[in-house]
Amino acid sequence: MYHFTHKALLAAAAICFAFPAMADAAKVEVKSSGKYDAFLADAEGRSLYLFKADTRGKDGKDAVSACYDKCAVAWPPLTTTGEPTGGDKVKSELLGTIERKDGTMQVTYGGWPLYYFVKDKAPGDTNGQDVEGFGEEWYLVAPGGKKVAEHGDDHGKDHGDDDKS
Repeated sequence: MYHFTHKALLAAAAICFAFPAMADAAKVEVKSSGKYDAFLADAEGRSLYLFKADTRGKDGKDAVSACYDKCAVAWPPLTTTGEPTGGDKVKSELLGTIERKDGTMQVTYGGWPLYYFVKDKAPGDTNGQDVEGFGEEWYLVAPGGKKVAEHGDDHGKDHGDDDKS
């Protein structure tokens, strides 16, 4: 028998409404802020992140998410039920999907699985940039498919080819 407290149910409902866990077809856009020139966001403007503990899909290898359970509560994956699409400045050839353990399809970009951050409360929030959590770093994703740096660090452009092989 499951017992849920009122507080737990409200928290779960807030996560469900704050992050559209499964859209018909996820759309990825490019946004900017005063601190960052360009980064990926969903169609509602919510920032998207990569997790350095994930295995980046490249050179014939599939991407693999390392974020489940408590990690996926703090960093909900961007999932889709259709082929993801990209807005202006999004390189459609970098979009893809992987199957998660629960059978949902997670959107990838440049080989990296994409996530939201639960502490981003409004479109355009970037509270998850360069945060360490669940054993590794989290970064916004640049239109080129790499992590974003701050304006003072390479002017918010793609930051190297730091991928986990």
